[in-house]
Amino acid sequence: MSKKVLVTGADGFIGSHLAEFLVQKGYQVRALTIYNSQNSWGWLENSTFKGDMEIVSGDIRDPFLCQTITQNIDTVFNLAALIAIPYSYIAPQSYIETNISGTMNMLQASILNKVSRFIQTSTSEVYGTAQYVPIDEKHPLQPQSPYSASKIGSDAIAMSYYNSFKFPVTIARPFNTFGPRQSARAVIPTIISQLASGMEKIKLGDVKPTRDFNYVLDTCLGLQLLSESGNAVGQTVNIGSNREHSVADVFNICQKILGTKAEMITDQERIRPEKSEVYRLVCDNTLVNQLTGFKPQYSFEQGLAETIKWFSHAENLKHYKPNIYNV
Repeated sequence: MSKKVLVTGADGFIGSHLAEFLVQKGYQVRALTIYNSQNSWGWLENSTFKGDMEIVSGDIRDPFLCQTITQNIDTVFNLAALIAIPYSYIAPQSYIETNISGTMNMLQASILNKVSRFIQTSTSEVYGTAQYVPIDEKHPLQPQSPYSASKIGSDAIAMSYYNSFKFPVTIARPFNTFGPRQSARAVIPTIISQLASGMEKIKLGDVKPTRDFNYVLDTCLGLQLLSESGNAVGQTVNIGSNREHSVADVFNICQKILGTKAEMITDQERIRPEKSEVYRLVCDNTLVNQLTGFKPQYSFEQGLAETIKWFSHAENLKHYKPNIYNV
């Protein structure tokens, strides 16, 4: 029989892609979407695969809900989180409640229901600006925003359940994921949505920082492979490409693919506080390759072309507000 898995945060960007990816791999998928009065399933609403999933709505901040959704589940992929860095400056308490307390609720419920594997999804933001590159899993953690602090906390509570209770936890630490459906609070959708809507002056923040960008289906592959690796239990594992591109590089490549000639301008509202900006992130993916054989299947340019293709459809672009800064 195929494994029964739970994906929290399945209405979001990575979560929706992961839920679909796992269905196609033959898993039985229970997908948790955030409860709302419209009964919207977010990005799963129009998914080709929604009929192949069990979709439930709720909130991981509620421990009783967590106990219900983890029943009869083999593997939990915990992706439910608040992730926007600028919004964490405005509403930091929300990040503590969802990212730390919510993770603890999921861990405790998973133990009670005898879940076999727990994949806690982290972020490369916990490393802060690189002290050395490429960044391996031993790199110091630096809380340069309330968001990154909350993710450091959620990773720590997850690993404490491994150390204290021998619960089979793996912390998967993807570097910057991008692709169709990503929120405009991220830089690649910010660039593409403005260009695709015909804007001639593209508003950006600091364009010098570099990131290790990874196409979303590669991130999904890394998460799935880690969930199947017994040697990954009790470990924190990076998922990335070992390459970096600056924001300016991304802008120029997008212009080339779209054939546009827009001007890049600085919007002061989009500039992070100096000590909060992370200036360089480059992954060392040696460990994930050793544990699972993981290698990215998409080059950065291929992933960017797929993303631009998706954003170029008016039906998709209408979900975005290019003229408004999305925190």
